Amino acid sequence: MSHTAHIPSHRKPRRSSSKLALRAGVAGGVLSTIAVAASPAQAEPVTETLEMPTLTNVDLSGALSTAVAASAEATEQDALAQDLRVQEDAAAAKAAKDAKKAKEEAERKAEAERKAKEAEEKALAEAQERASRSSDRTSLSASSSHDGGGSSESSYGDSTATGSAAAIVAFARAQVGDAYVRGATGPNAWDCSGLVQAAYRQANIDLPRVSSSQSSMGTSVSLDNLQPGDILYWGSRSGSYHVAIYVGGGKYVGAQNPSSGVVEQSLDWDAPSGAVRIL
Repeated sequence: MSHTAHIPSHRKPRRSSSKLALRAGVAGGVLSTIAVAASPAQAEPVTETLEMPTLTNVDLSGALSTAVAASAEATEQDALAQDLRVQEDAAAAKAAKDAKKAKEEAERKAEAERKAKEAEEKALAEAQERASRSSDRTSLSASSSHDGGGSSESSYGDSTATGSAAAIVAFARAQVGDAYVRGATGPNAWDCSGLVQAAYRQANIDLPRVSSSQSSMGTSVSLDNLQPGDILYWGSRSGSYHVAIYVGGGKYVGAQNPSSGVVEQSLDWDAPSGAVRIL
């Protein structure tokens, strides 16, 4: 007899294959169920449809028209603003120009008045001096006649300038040294007829502006019978091209030319064609 015959076996009895399969199936199903329950639920894909507005021809045309109109209005506003700035700048420039012109005119008038006053004072002083010299000459002449001598007359028939003639002569002499500028009428630059016209204005006599018209005024006088204040002319009387003022002593004052300016010269320096007397 075997020693192990009565020793019970420790092995578990084999189960039949059908029972094993059944248990396996049950276990598998349970595990599958557990696995499905444990796994997170898969999110279903979400599909969202956005509806876009349909642009019709009418909508597009309206929007474009509005944009064009807005752009045109903005352009017009810019143009108006720019035009306003231009007008303001022009107005400011004109105001500045007018102010400058008014200032220059006021200065010219003040200068002319100053020179006229100086001319009057100078004329008065010269008249007093001439009166004194005349008195001296009278005394000398009387003394010479007692001595059997004689006095000679000026070759130009001068007489002492008085009144209006003195004012004209004094004004003309006060401008000696000023510049000659064609068309100028003072106060610091003159042409020939402008100086004559201004000088006669001191005697409240208005002469024409141009030399040919000035030499046509008054009456003709001989160059041997000149008096201070007479107008000398060069050329024909009705077509003179230059005029000056006789100041006595065989001299004249005139705005000669750009290189000489206003000068006092002897008649022999540039002999005139003739003379007229207005006073």
